[in-house]
Amino acid sequence: MIKDQLLEILRCPHDQSSLTRAEPELVEQANRAIAAGQLCNLAGQKLKRQVDGGLVRAAGDLMYPVVDAIPVMLPDEAIDLSQLD
Repeated sequence: MIKDQLLEILRCPHDQSSLTRAEPELVEQANRAIAAGQLCNLAGQKLKRQVDGGLVRAAGDLMYPVVDAIPVMLPDEAIDLSQLD
């Protein structure tokens, strides 16, 4: 779990907007898509490893995965949430 103090200082590397914790339902939906081989990051790579959580930028369109309790804040590793529609 990402601590509140860390969440307050983290910003989206694309637009510097604030981030919020992804709802558990969104994380579950992402993990189902990963298991089905249907989810890619912004670099176009299919995700193979389930995520523990996520940080969603203010616009609600990108999620940065949390793996082993570590937020992966690299721009290319973000997940475009429109893939889950």
